[in-house]
Amino acid sequence: MVSDDSRKVTIATIARMAGVSVPTVSRVVNGRSDVSAQTRERVEELLARHGYRRRPPSMRASSGLIDLVFNDLDSPWAVEIIRGVEDVAHAAGIGTVVSAIHRRTSAAKQWLDNLRTRSTEGVIFVTSTLEPPLQAELRRLNIPVVIVDPAGVPPQEAPTIGATNWAGSLRATEYLLGLGHRRIGFIAGLPQLMCSRARLDGYRTALESAGVPVEDRLIYPGNFYHEAGFAGGSHLLRLSEPPTAIFASSDQMALGVYEAVRRRGLRVPDDISVVGFDDLPEVRWCSPPLTTVRQPLAEMGLLAARTVLRLAHGERIESPRIELSTELVVRDSAARAG
Repeated sequence: MVSDDSRKVTIATIARMAGVSVPTVSRVVNGRSDVSAQTRERVEELLARHGYRRRPPSMRASSGLIDLVFNDLDSPWAVEIIRGVEDVAHAAGIGTVVSAIHRRTSAAKQWLDNLRTRSTEGVIFVTSTLEPPLQAELRRLNIPVVIVDPAGVPPQEAPTIGATNWAGSLRATEYLLGLGHRRIGFIAGLPQLMCSRARLDGYRTALESAGVPVEDRLIYPGNFYHEAGFAGGSHLLRLSEPPTAIFASSDQMALGVYEAVRRRGLRVPDDISVVGFDDLPEVRWCSPPLTTVRQPLAEMGLLAARTVLRLAHGERIESPRIELSTELVVRDSAARAG
């Protein structure tokens, strides 16, 4: 880094001039070897031409980081994503900076201010919508971006990693139909998330394909958290014609349904079947163990980290939109109707 009194050019400026990413320039500045000879020569020439002074090694900002950004960190599935990213980061000898911006403009601004002070290889956003000002600034800084489970339509230049939410929801609903259930309640996720809409569509498609009417009163708007599952389960069980099965579109909401069933003096699956979505580690230990759709969360984090590192090294990404397969994991929480 240059001293304050002689700062005429920044790493971001050099990156734009050289046509490379900020992390690439940072690697050259810090003397790292993972840069091609041609790129290193071009960057070094620009650094020399503009009088860029390196700080002594003891004063340099840390390099070799992946920024992992969540809206919130209050969900067990976030831990699974982190685990996948950390596996890749550890193997590459770099660190991970985990942030939660809580959907607040001020928090996002603070995170961006902090990002400018460190040399990050790239950023992974989880269930996020990249607002145009943030997109523009990351583009200006030449920092590569990957999005896991995008909330809305992602920028064309940003690769996305997701799961086959529609197919997983279809399979879970078909499984309940195969057990003879015809009144299947559904507790949805946040409507602004693409994965939520895909799971609801999969549920609807399975019912329609089986000739079973889709009843709006059997669909409860949730948000993926325990409380919404409890509220949705309580509501559905109070209906004059309650469902015989409830498909909660997250494991946390499924566990909330368990509590709603318990408080009504009923039992899973004797009185009502329950199916979840995610396959979080704890659901195999609840009573009864939960039948759920496995979403490969750790693998999604792992692939996102590998992708952002490839982008940071200037490699081309063959497919910008990747969906990993989901699968139904059958345990003991669903039984034949009647």
